[in-house]
Amino acid sequence: MTLPAYAEELGGRLPSASEKAAANHLRQLLASHAAGDAKLRVFDEQTRRSAEVTLSPALSGLLMELLRHIGRGDAVTLVPVHQMLTTQQAADILNVSRPFLISLLEKGEMPHTSVGRHRRIKAEDLFAYKRARDNNRSKHLGELAELDADLL
Repeated sequence: MTLPAYAEELGGRLPSASEKAAANHLRQLLASHAAGDAKLRVFDEQTRRSAEVTLSPALSGLLMELLRHIGRGDAVTLVPVHQMLTTQQAADILNVSRPFLISLLEKGEMPHTSVGRHRRIKAEDLFAYKRARDNNRSKHLGELAELDADLL
């Protein structure tokens, strides 16, 4: 499996079978308490101390999504929305070539800034473009499905 240039695997590697199992188990535990605030208690056997954290439904949902990917053995990268991305990082996220991404930037389809000779894209602008692109694709696929249904 080829990883994007920006991806960092778990400790330089993909999750092991035991890590995938642990992620799936923790996800199931969180899911059983996702309706309201869940309390997560962690116990350190060496110090014999425990710490408790209250997880809101939104935070539980985010953790479950992360754990779902790890449980499947996927490489996961967290990208803060205000982070500035290189053109290669942005192209990897969109699953397009870097030259294609640069053509989008030159057409003005996505805002970017220049740092010397290099272009930088704010992650939130990239994700807004990706959402719009995906919505447009879904709309057109729906239209094609309707046309197909009319032919049957």
